[in-house]
Amino acid sequence: MNVFRGPTSFFAGPACALTIGNFDGVHRGHAALLQQLKVDAKARGLVSCVMTFEPHPKEFFSPEQAPPRILNLRDKLAAFAELGIDRVVVEHFNAAFARLTPEEFVSEIIVKRLNAKWILIGDDFCYGAKRAGNFASLKTAGEKYGFAVSSINTVSENGIRISSSALRQALANGEMERASKLLGRPYGISGHVIHGQKLGRTLGFPTLNLAVASHLHHRKPATSGIFVAQVLGLSDQPLPAVASLGVRPTVEDAGRVLLETHIFDYNADIYGKVITVELLEKIRDEAKYADLDALTKAIASDAAHARNYFQKKNYV
Repeated sequence: MNVFRGPTSFFAGPACALTIGNFDGVHRGHAALLQQLKVDAKARGLVSCVMTFEPHPKEFFSPEQAPPRILNLRDKLAAFAELGIDRVVVEHFNAAFARLTPEEFVSEIIVKRLNAKWILIGDDFCYGAKRAGNFASLKTAGEKYGFAVSSINTVSENGIRISSSALRQALANGEMERASKLLGRPYGISGHVIHGQKLGRTLGFPTLNLAVASHLHHRKPATSGIFVAQVLGLSDQPLPAVASLGVRPTVEDAGRVLLETHIFDYNADIYGKVITVELLEKIRDEAKYADLDALTKAIASDAAHARNYFQKKNYV
């Protein structure tokens, strides 16, 4: 998969079948659209192309009111690659881009830069300044510039729309099984393992640390708490673990969001490596303890809960 940072990274490359959107989560609804894009691109002899945005437009216009990001960019691109997309254009969403009229967006981006010949969009797609463009106007523009436009209906399950909003709500509620069903896979966060305060070692539970806040533009993560987890990227098989995602209220007051993961019966120096931590079941919310002894007892209880989870599933 080729990744371009903005359409100005290339000019009039191979003609493509294009879809456009934020794709936060790359959930099953997104996957249905992307699978259709791939199939039709091949049938039409085109390259499959996704155009997405960084930052999320809502983060640009109203950073304080924007919803938590479900996936960091690394994980979103990995999901696209897993689905077999040929090309991803990550457009830097800024003031100049936001001012593009629907006509300018079509002529300058879709036609001149992306060389789109067929576009597949969701039924709620809007584009251009003030979201003034829609499916009807895009179809009219296609007749002018020589590209076809199709839409795909929203994917629903039991009458409920599979959406980023529904996924975000499940994560906020700690409903990890529900989130997994919406995603079609466990919810995971990847990143480079960084050095921490090494407190876990002194408590008997050494952890691998990921700086989640830096991935999410120092904003609140989509979920938080203590979780049964598994780690990918260190072995041929997922490694069972227990994880804490949040601000560590007992030992740190700076508000930095960390994902701290203790892998059971594992001891290796992996600083700098990229791992993925999948959160399988929420055990409890974060809590502030009176002292380190109370914290240690809570961690031991959480670890026992997680080990029991894996034993029931014949995992360990």
